[in-house]
Amino acid sequence: MKVLIAATALTGHVNPLLAVGRLLAARGDSVVMTTAERFREPIEAAALRFVPYDDGHAAEYRETGLPAGPERSRREFERRFIDPMPVQAEALRRLVETERPDVIVAGSLFLGVLPMLLGSRPRPPIVVLNVSFLFLDRPDDAPVGLGLAPARNAVERAQYAVLKSAMDAAFVAPVRSYADAKLAGLGLPPLPASLPHSIAVLPDLFLQPTVPEFEYDYGMLPPNLRFTGLLPVPQTGVPLPDWWRTRDPAKSVVLVTQGTLANADLGELIEPTLAALADRDDLIVVATTGGRPIEALSGAVPANARVAPFLPFDAMLPEVAVLVTNGGYGSVSQALAAGVPIVSAGMTEDKAEIGARIGWSGAGLNLATNAPTVGALRDAIDTALAQPRFRARAASMARSFAMLESGRAVLAGIDDVVRAAPVIEGIAA
Repeated sequence: MKVLIAATALTGHVNPLLAVGRLLAARGDSVVMTTAERFREPIEAAALRFVPYDDGHAAEYRETGLPAGPERSRREFERRFIDPMPVQAEALRRLVETERPDVIVAGSLFLGVLPMLLGSRPRPPIVVLNVSFLFLDRPDDAPVGLGLAPARNAVERAQYAVLKSAMDAAFVAPVRSYADAKLAGLGLPPLPASLPHSIAVLPDLFLQPTVPEFEYDYGMLPPNLRFTGLLPVPQTGVPLPDWWRTRDPAKSVVLVTQGTLANADLGELIEPTLAALADRDDLIVVATTGGRPIEALSGAVPANARVAPFLPFDAMLPEVAVLVTNGGYGSVSQALAAGVPIVSAGMTEDKAEIGARIGWSGAGLNLATNAPTVGALRDAIDTALAQPRFRARAASMARSFAMLESGRAVLAGIDDVVRAAPVIEGIAA
């Protein structure tokens, strides 16, 4: 089978698609992957063919002139994901002509697939792999993005409806209109629903890389949706540090990360976590700067802390007592699959929703802020360490992840849509 994989040019988006590419290549499928040139090395290291497209670094855009909120989120979303759509669509069109793939597998925010999904010309089947929480429209009328747990009663549903009206006006409707204008410029019809909901329901298959226990009850799910569990985690090539092997095994490990995108200011989470636990002789505090130099940290590193630009989470998480994170979907999923309870503090991008699920699921604590205080972090970490209910719930989720056999689920889903697709002679638009 010939497979074309398309990824938004962000590490947290490329890595899940790379995992799928490795699965396909390992069983003998022919795989070509497209994303920005800066990801050539890891793609070719995975023995996949690589064809770049130029996103103009759009995916890394950060709006610095506005505080966190709907307007900032709208501008960042439009620049990062909607503006590159025509360039991505043209790159896909050329690759479909030259490669003639049996199927396209794209990340959920690689919006270059929307012109194919909305167009009328023949196309290969399209599988979309989600790289974040399940962003279907909520049956309790909660606005997507604010990090609200499911409504418990009619009063909360009424409150959510008011908030949704405001969010629709400030974010959802403008983003949909912006996307519709881009589509109209390509001679295509408008979206059938909000942009996030459309991304989930339009593809032939929508893969959600988590377990149902980490998602809200949406009622009747779209027939194209499958939960896959945690995607196989690739070998990072980052070795375990010497200090990890020689650490005192009697001391519990707290791991803290701000991921690889929202880490411009390490004073938001990493520095206050180090400060909160600096006097804990019974703990080892391990921090990763997500690729930023260690020197970006202000002040001295406490004696009980160890810091590295990158760390091999897959090797370390089974021995971690608590993960402190701003809510990156990949690291949260890895932690839950390893049975590690979580303290979450992040509100940018999709992090408010991911943090809300951490708190709602019982697998951790959600501080619901971008800049938690030292005291709040100390209390939350102490609670997560001291109360066994958090580890018990995380362990229950780990068992659910193990039961899904993600590699088999992903490959079976792709095979199903290819078998069901009609034989086409034309080329997709």
